[in-house]
Order: sequence, then structure tokens, then C-alpha cells
Amino acid sequence: PGGRGTRKERTNETLIAWIKAQAAQTEITASVCTGAFLLGAAGLLHGREATTHWGSVDWLREHHPEATVNDAARWVDEGRIVTSAGVSAGIDMSLYLFDRLQCRAAAETTARHMEYTWQRELV
Repeated sequence: PGGRGTRKERTNETLIAWIKAQAAQTEITASVCTGAFLLGAAGLLHGREATTHWGSVDWLREHHPEATVNDAARWVDEGRIVTSAGVSAGIDMSLYLFDRLQCRAAAETTARHMEYTWQRELV
């Protein structure tokens, strides 16, 4: 997850080591909003495209030049690493991952039960 604390926590060596260790064992590691800073600190954005909240795009570019920051995407799927922009984009990304891992119908049903209008497009 993102939020104001990510800028401080990106220097938390214990947390960053834990994220790195978990990512080595997971099929997908995803972030919402400024959670991308934590993935960047763990080296997980190196050579990958990523996104974050619109208000933090320049900061992500500045601090993680090894990543290609997409400021237009609601989420970016780089296979094992998936990042999203702000909170509602994180919901869209979560439904997208449900679609990717299960099926589109299940994701659509979930969105309908939430009374949520799912933006399926990456941009």
C-alpha cells in the first residue's frame, strides 16, 4: 500500500529486505499509489515500467531513474511486478489481477457487487 508513510519507510532496511524476500517467492508483487517507492527501494522496479499517484510521479522519477515511470497509466503490468496509481486505480488494478488470475466474469461480478464501475483500460 501507499500513503504518506512510504517516503519514510523506503529507508527502513528491515521492511525493504522483507519486501525483497517476499517478492522472490510470489507470483505477483503489486503496489498501490506510493507503495511503488517501497518496490523501488527494494530494487524491484529496475528496468521496468511503473506508475504511482499523479502527485508523486516526479518524485518517483527522481529517486528511481532505473524505472520508466508512466504518468498516464492507472496501472502497469510488468509480469511479476504490477503497480497502480492512486486508490481507485488500485481497485481497478485489483480487479484486473482477479481477471488475470481467475477470469473476467468473476472480476466483473465482484465489481458489480461492490457497485463499482471498473475501468478496465490501463490508461
